[in-house]
Amino acid sequence: MHWLWAFLIGLVVGIIAKFLVPGKDPGGFIITGLLGIAGSLLASWAGQQLGWYGPEDSAGFIASVVGAIVLLLIWRMFRRRSA
Repeated sequence: MHWLWAFLIGLVVGIIAKFLVPGKDPGGFIITGLLGIAGSLLASWAGQQLGWYGPEDSAGFIASVVGAIVLLLIWRMFRRRSA
């Protein structure tokens, strides 16, 4: 059940990130959910490295959206180079 909640929250985070960064982005709802989950993992890792979160803490909702936006921008940067 934990994975279902993680995916649903990741989907919401991914949708918000795609909404805030206009343009053509890859994938449907599965990729969007994975983007949100990856954004949350990135934000948690970065927060732990900067000392904002402890080892067992996870990123909040806004930090997860910021992480997903960073991943979208990185995706676009590499996509433009290969196209």
